Formats: sequence, structure tokens, C-alpha cells
Amino acid sequence: MRELSIFIDESGDFGTFETHSPFYVLSLVFHDQHNDIAGELEKLHEALTIRGFPARHAIHTGPLIRREHDYRLLTMPERRAIFRVLFDFARATRVTHHSLVFSKRQFADSDQLLSAMSRELSMLIRSHSDYFNAWDRVVIYYDNGQKEITNLVNIVFNAHLSVEVRRVVPADYSLFQVADLCCTLALLRKKIETVGLSQSEQGFFSTVQDSARRSLMKGYLKTLDRNRFVGLRAGRDR
Repeated sequence: MRELSIFIDESGDFGTFETHSPFYVLSLVFHDQHNDIAGELEKLHEALTIRGFPARHAIHTGPLIRREHDYRLLTMPERRAIFRVLFDFARATRVTHHSLVFSKRQFADSDQLLSAMSRELSMLIRSHSDYFNAWDRVVIYYDNGQKEITNLVNIVFNAHLSVEVRRVVPADYSLFQVADLCCTLALLRKKIETVGLSQSEQGFFSTVQDSARRSLMKGYLKTLDRNRFVGLRAGRDR
């Protein structure tokens, strides 16, 4: 049986536009279950234990950048190393991804934002219908972090496909953490193009050689773009 797993995560909230939260991001990570990633998972878990974390620690990239929660006592090099561990895992697994980015300034309220998200997600599915219909089973993983997204995923996907939606615990699925990574990087790309990076983002990604913008574009975003979801072409590349 050919099974496609789709891991979904979000970044942002459904409140009104605020300068500290101008965008909403929804990221999807696609994994062909025939693509064995056991070796990459073992390397990820080993890298975490070396750095003093449980093997199945769920990496949260936003707090990692801002030095919050589990990462508040870590130095900048230690936090950068953990970010790179997750990024290298995402690259090595060869999973594909797609991110939808919305400017909250364009919507009067959350209903309008949800309608736009529904249209964009429906368009993605319809434009790649041959790809999605080629699978025997499609399973969607989301952590039910926001009920609006839980409802959106169930309604939109089941309007076009027969899918199974499962609640995921981030620590149990490293590919869900990759969806979190994709959200963060898609948000950072949008901020580079529009409002600019925050002070914590500038500090996290800048190096002696490069500005944060150049470091992100050269070291992360360019590499991430190579694994963008392209439908049937992605299927042929498996």
C-alpha cells in the first residue's frame, strides 16, 4: 500500500493585525512512507543526546531563536547547533514541503483569513489532484494546536480526497518538527522581503562573514527551496 503522510504546522494567530504578529503561515511536509528515514532519525536522536537533550526532544525553532523555554540557558552557538541539527535532518530525509503565507493586514477579521486559507489549500490540492489521488492512503498529522486549523484541515482535505486525520504529539514525530522548521523559515523569508528581521533573529543568524539576511538566504532558504513540493515531479523523483 502506497501511503502519503502530510505533516501540518502553523505560525501565527487569528487575532487582529499587530506589528509583532503581521503574518500567518501554514506549512505542509510530504513524506512517502516507502522512503525509509530510520537512519536519519537515528542521527537526529544521537545529535540531541550529545547536546544534553532527550533523544526524542521536540525541537521548537521559534523559542530556539528567541532563547525561550527549554533553550533559555543555552549559549548562542549551542542554540545554532540544535537548529542546524533539525535543518540537516530535513535536508537528508528528502521530504518535500509547501508553505502558505498570509499578511494579516489584508484581512478585516479571522473569518476572511480562514476563507483565504481555505481557497489556497483547495487550489493546492486541485492543481495536484493526479498526485494526491495516486496514493492508496493519505494520512494527515496535526497537533490540534488551533481549532480553526483542525477544522480547516478536516473540511478542505475531505472535500477533495479521502484522508485520515490524526492528532500528533510533536515529540513522537520528527517530521512534524520539520513542518515547524518550514513555518519558521517561510516566515523569516517573508519578513526579509517586507518588515525586516527582529533583533533576536538578526542576532541568531548573523555571522562574522555574513549579515543575517545573507546567512539565511545562502545557508538555509536556498537549500530549502530545492525540496519544494512540485506534485507529480516529486513523485517521479522518489
